[in-house]
Amino acid sequence: MTTPDELLHISASEMARRIRAGTLTSVEAVSTHIDEIKRKNPSLNAVVVERFDDALREARQKDAERRDRHPDDLPAFHGVPCTIKECFSFTGMPNTSGLVSRKGPLAESDATAVRRLREAGFVPMGVTNVSELCMWMESDNKVYGRTNNPYDPSRIVGGSSGGEGAIVGSGASPVGLGSDIGGSIRMPAFFNGVFGHKPTGGAVPNSGQHPEAHGAAARYCTTGPLTRRAEDLHPVLSILAGPDGLCEGATKAIPLGDPSTVSLRGLSVFDIPDDGRTPVSRDLRRAQARARDALRERGAEVRTFRPKALRHGLEIWSSALSQNGQPYAELLGAGTAVHGGRALLDFVRGRSPYTLPSIVLVLLEGLVGSNEAETRRFVELGAELYDEFERTVGPEGVFLYPSHAWVAPKHGVPLAIPILFVYTALLNILEVPATQVPLGLDRNGVPLGVQVGALRGQDHRTIAVAQALERAFGGWVRPG
Repeated sequence: MTTPDELLHISASEMARRIRAGTLTSVEAVSTHIDEIKRKNPSLNAVVVERFDDALREARQKDAERRDRHPDDLPAFHGVPCTIKECFSFTGMPNTSGLVSRKGPLAESDATAVRRLREAGFVPMGVTNVSELCMWMESDNKVYGRTNNPYDPSRIVGGSSGGEGAIVGSGASPVGLGSDIGGSIRMPAFFNGVFGHKPTGGAVPNSGQHPEAHGAAARYCTTGPLTRRAEDLHPVLSILAGPDGLCEGATKAIPLGDPSTVSLRGLSVFDIPDDGRTPVSRDLRRAQARARDALRERGAEVRTFRPKALRHGLEIWSSALSQNGQPYAELLGAGTAVHGGRALLDFVRGRSPYTLPSIVLVLLEGLVGSNEAETRRFVELGAELYDEFERTVGPEGVFLYPSHAWVAPKHGVPLAIPILFVYTALLNILEVPATQVPLGLDRNGVPLGVQVGALRGQDHRTIAVAQALERAFGGWVRPG
């Protein structure tokens, strides 16, 4: 017998094992999490459109299939609940990406990642909030409003997968589907105290989400899981990975490896305490030091690494994106470029359909990439930086890097200091895998964490280290 409280703590993998064994039903698993969403979501505004009746109907069907089929014939996550980021196309659900002009129509098909999760047996309970057009650190828009942090409602949940971070962090969903072009999986995972994995560029297709990245940006943007338990990261990633013939960035299969083959004894761990330019809070420095020391105590060989080019992470990220992708002003205007000045005036008058961060991004967009020679220089510097990681970290090493400069800020603060996301953003341009790992709470009860990164194609190494750090520090801590 699995109690509701236990269901809200265990991994999705453990739920799946119990459903296959017949000691848990899908209806029990799904209904318990729906009840928790109903209890937590009014203060969070994380799940913005629910499908509870459909989810329970699917759960009953899963239980009938369990009775009729041999457990070995069931998919990996048969009957396990999950949630989906609203920017992914999901049949019968809205797909606005927080843009007022996209309200109304419902999706007529599933994005590749959504389809793969459902084929693996997952039962989606609803879709979750995003920042407008998935391009800001606050999950707030004129369609659904603002999402609040489960540990402190006065703080942000991050963006753009902020609804996923909040609902998984609250304990009301074991697994969420997110996407990440500048930290949009890892920042929400960090701010909300859970695990989040940004895969190697091109490992997972981004097809069927809005907006969809093209060119090199289709590799900078990655789709991946947010989970409350580290055990779920690799099996969910394995389900999502592989080309679909639709996504420009995911054109070939990238071997994912097996976390169980990674030994901490003798593992090379490179500790990068900061980027040399953006100060990191004392609490986060201490948390990263504890993670470093825990790995050393378990046999890892730890050394400090300080690449000088890291200090130009923001320029590398913005320059690479400015060379690849549709201008943000055009995306915001659904093909017709939004005029920043007029949009700002409408906002001041209270008549704008856009959020202030989006308008600021439009105004700043013209400044980025205006100097072509400088843009090329920073793009080249990014390539040189990856070469330095390749020479130093090597294919069998990992590195520790801050998930952010501070713990989750108060609402509105990112507008005043918008550059702190650089710690996640740079890794998208390097196309490396990175796993955000929760490391307990600070004195105010706000989540701490660290990123574990590795070279391209070494996702299993970052996940293996995440699992080791979960064993050392406990991982996700249920709010309250």
